[in-house]
Amino acid sequence: MYRAPMTMPKSLLRILAVAAVLPVAASAQDGSVENTAANHGLSYAPDEVNPPPTIPNPPRSWIDPDTGHRVIRLTDVPGSDSLYFNLNGFTPDGKKMVYTTLNTVGVVDLATFQTRTLVTAKDPPHRPRVLVVGSKTPTVFYTEMTEGSDPNLTTIWAANMDTGEIRKLVDLPHRLTVASINADETLALGAFVENDADVAPETAGKLHADPGGMGELNLGEAMNKGLMMGQRLTARYPMTMFTVNLQTGQITPLLQHNTNWLNHFQFSPKDPSLLLFCHEGNWPLVDRIWTMHTDGTLPQLVHKRIMQNETDGHEWWGGDGKTIYYQLHYTKGMQSSFIASYNEDTGERTWLYYPLEMASIHDNSSPDGTLFCGDGNYNQPWIFLLRPVVNKDQGTLGTDLIKGGTVQAEKLVNMGKTAIHHAQNYRLEPNPMFTPDQKYVVFRANFFGPDYPFAVEVAKASN
Repeated sequence: MYRAPMTMPKSLLRILAVAAVLPVAASAQDGSVENTAANHGLSYAPDEVNPPPTIPNPPRSWIDPDTGHRVIRLTDVPGSDSLYFNLNGFTPDGKKMVYTTLNTVGVVDLATFQTRTLVTAKDPPHRPRVLVVGSKTPTVFYTEMTEGSDPNLTTIWAANMDTGEIRKLVDLPHRLTVASINADETLALGAFVENDADVAPETAGKLHADPGGMGELNLGEAMNKGLMMGQRLTARYPMTMFTVNLQTGQITPLLQHNTNWLNHFQFSPKDPSLLLFCHEGNWPLVDRIWTMHTDGTLPQLVHKRIMQNETDGHEWWGGDGKTIYYQLHYTKGMQSSFIASYNEDTGERTWLYYPLEMASIHDNSSPDGTLFCGDGNYNQPWIFLLRPVVNKDQGTLGTDLIKGGTVQAEKLVNMGKTAIHHAQNYRLEPNPMFTPDQKYVVFRANFFGPDYPFAVEVAKASN
């Protein structure tokens, strides 16, 4: 284990930690109630404050009566959750998945659906925060408050999901935090607010959603999220984005004195030097999606808007580590939304159109890029399977043209009220993701009351 050296630029010593994986409020075009709050600075409606009532002894599996697909509850632990949609939660062999509770990190065997606890907090201040499961080894990387009583000291840890071995990696300097691990598991990526001054009182302590957003057994977006995000963006705090070497603890600044709100840090799952990040905030007000290499080359904007009120966001890496996917929305009234993609190597772009009735808070792609899934929203409470259909080129004149197409939707899970469960409170965003074998779509839900992670079979049940 290494302690990060303190021989670094002076600005690195004057910092305030910022949340690394805050889910952004999307544009109003995706139909979520959250976006109405974000656009108008309002809180959620009163009936959205609390999770649904608890259903005792919820079923471990059932066939959705509206879709014919089997749904499996992956844990028996109330208050357990799968990861955010763009964070890898699976071991490289595809056999295990990580899940979290308020005080623990657990493992699900995807063949037997047996679970076990991997990491347990010794006390509430030292709760583990999962970063990602490694792309190279069956290791879940996480952070905890460093031993002691200073909440602004953080340590990076690694736990082997096969053997259970836990290793201490790096004690970070005061108030530094990290959010992503690169493909060869040698670097972590993070950012911080520079200078000695504290952030404004209205944003202090609200830079990320606290665990148990709707209670100890329920995560959930902050009621004042839209207002908080607007205040944070307007503040224009200078930030530094950095990497830390997990073997030596050496910290290397990548961007400094940047007054954009840097967030959603994601290393490519294949290229150890390639990373993705965003300028956080209300989507029409920022140039959102950027790539960069760890050698310090200048960041590149992935999508340049061409229309007023056009928005893009909720970006993620494809399984090839070269393709960046994101949601793209045209201005209100045009009813045009797309799953867009950009290949970092070739520059090829594809836009797949979908109508409002297929809209989701988050979309995601299968490991081989042949399928997509979506988690719906309050207006369309479904887990969707989306099959892309790319239009055949008719010999169009021009260069560097965008490929067009559509998606064909199949409903996998009814997230509304059924005879089996309550309606999902979408303050908990389901955050869908395919398992590595593409047989299941994993999501999290509170329709039994407490949070649980679930998996729905992509193929319809035979009985």
